[in-house]
Amino acid sequence: MTAITPWHWAGFILFVLACIAVDMGAFNKTARTVTFREALAWSVIWFLLAMGFGGLLLAFRGHEEATEFVTGYLIELSLSTDNILVIALIFAAFHIPPEFQRRVLVWGILGALVMRGAMIGVGAVLVQHFSWVLYVFGVFLVITGAKMFFAKPEAVEPEHNPVIRFARKLFPISPKLDGQYFFTRLNGRLALTPLALVLLLVETTDLIFAVDSVPAVFAVTQKAFIVFTSNVFAILGLRSLYFLLAGALGLFRYLKAGLSVVLVFVGAKMLLDPHDHAPQWFQCKIPTVTSLLVVAAILAIAISLSITAARREKVAVRSR
Repeated sequence: MTAITPWHWAGFILFVLACIAVDMGAFNKTARTVTFREALAWSVIWFLLAMGFGGLLLAFRGHEEATEFVTGYLIELSLSTDNILVIALIFAAFHIPPEFQRRVLVWGILGALVMRGAMIGVGAVLVQHFSWVLYVFGVFLVITGAKMFFAKPEAVEPEHNPVIRFARKLFPISPKLDGQYFFTRLNGRLALTPLALVLLLVETTDLIFAVDSVPAVFAVTQKAFIVFTSNVFAILGLRSLYFLLAGALGLFRYLKAGLSVVLVFVGAKMLLDPHDHAPQWFQCKIPTVTSLLVVAAILAIAISLSITAARREKVAVRSR
């Protein structure tokens, strides 16, 4: 099998930029509300593109890398649902109309791609030179998953966010929106609109979630190209997934618990996988296919329990 070359990276990045250009250009010229049907269609398109890329990996790179990609993609896509809930709370806190939310998410995804790329690059270098870092990632994921399981939802408080406070020191803030623009004029000075503050919060939120999700994919594979591409495809589908699920996330009450179990599982996998610094009795190689099946099963069970509980509540309300 040939090594991944800079041409592979360049080709994939050009593809991603083309996708973003299409979204920001042809489909994002005017502010409008994204319909459920449109969000569903784009969610299917992004999913099919991801599976098509997995098919290319299968054909040219082999079964192992294709399975690693699909597993990483599934983990990233599932963890992004928690991100969607926070983004919805941010939009509600700032009273952002639906027609302006699309623009924020497009630019937010562009920034997320840059930040994720930098984090993956740093992580890959650390893992390559200091294999014991994988144990740090593993312990971190197990602890994070356990905390997520017992954590209660927190309200979004923009006034306490350090990024927002710093932005207020640099620029005056317009008290009201100026269409879908991030900058406006206030008393003759350049000022940020509330939409710009929302974008800053969305970017920092993704950065916080990336601290969990990027190490989670390193539990599946340490190949930087697979980690990066699985992250990117999950992020590209985040905008359409938001408009598809934002209004219905309350129905998936057990999904957060399922995500916490996923994090604990991948963290444990990272700790048990054979490494140079581990005693042989402690090592246990979990095949990638097994990881994929376990993650898919956990998510399926969480979603099924959520839907069943929602239906029971609806029947109970009707019977009163």
